Amino acid sequence: MNLLLIQARANRLANRRLLGAVATLSEADFHAPRTSFFPSLALTLNHLLNVDHYYLAALYGDAAMRHVWASYVAAQTAVELAARQDESDARLIAFCEDLGPADDGRIVAFDRGAGIEAGPREPLGRVLAHLFMHQTHHRGQAHAMLAGTSVNPPQLDDFILLGDAVHRSDDMAALGWDEPV
Repeated sequence: MNLLLIQARANRLANRRLLGAVATLSEADFHAPRTSFFPSLALTLNHLLNVDHYYLAALYGDAAMRHVWASYVAAQTAVELAARQDESDARLIAFCEDLGPADDGRIVAFDRGAGIEAGPREPLGRVLAHLFMHQTHHRGQAHAMLAGTSVNPPQLDDFILLGDAVHRSDDMAALGWDEPV
């Protein structure tokens, strides 16, 4: 299994665990003002999903990526957000599963507002590394906000090392995944 696929699956597992905890909050707690860059769990997690959609559009070569970004409709409940994040994570995993050696030199084009022709171009590996870092960054913020509620923040960092497999066996089984050797 390649490193990018490992990261995409770890991303999916961490999102599943975090959003499962967030989904137990009341709607009021989901939208309650909190201290962070985006001042609520709802705003932080919707931002994360919107960015995922934009980057997935770029990764898949969708020239309408700016429209994808601009037309995002925020999820109003944590349960809705979790379902939509799950779909996004599945697309990212599928993308990483399809990567091959020929993709090592692939360049991803972005539309940052002036059209795809005028936008930046980045190596695929750096785009995916940035996307995973962005996910981790904002999940950390949501995790900290969750600590200020009645819900205990879940463990989010035991999804990569083989020695931690015992801690993710329930998550893996729920997704129908097995551990590659």
